[in-house]
Amino acid sequence: MQKKNTSRRRFIKQAGVLTAAINLGIFANSNAESMNADQPFLHHVYFWLKNSGNKEDFNKLLEGLKKLSKVKTIDKFYIGKPADTKRDVIDSSYSVSWLLFFKNRADQDSYQTDPVHLKFVEECSNLWSRVVVYDTVDAV
Repeated sequence: MQKKNTSRRRFIKQAGVLTAAINLGIFANSNAESMNADQPFLHHVYFWLKNSGNKEDFNKLLEGLKKLSKVKTIDKFYIGKPADTKRDVIDSSYSVSWLLFFKNRADQDSYQTDPVHLKFVEECSNLWSRVVVYDTVDAV
């Protein structure tokens, strides 16, 4: 009789531990999602101009990006061009890069539908042949 009681107690204890672990896991996941809401969000856009050597098109894109930088949810921005570095891992085939820093994902989402952004796409999309975007959030 003693053995049955011990097994039952052990089962109840293990079930309790398992339930607690599951609940903690669910709490940790929902907590992580809410913490991510306030983490910095980086949006890096690479443009390939249709006329890659054309200075006029290059300058039009730069002017468009400068106007675009006025979107209120942009925390910081950087407009760049390929550096003169040569290594196998470097892709310098793009014409212009546009790096944006947002305080959080919601600010970046708002930027996507901002009238200034939509106007930029409308006015400048004829300049590029390709666009690649890399969005990134904190991994730690």
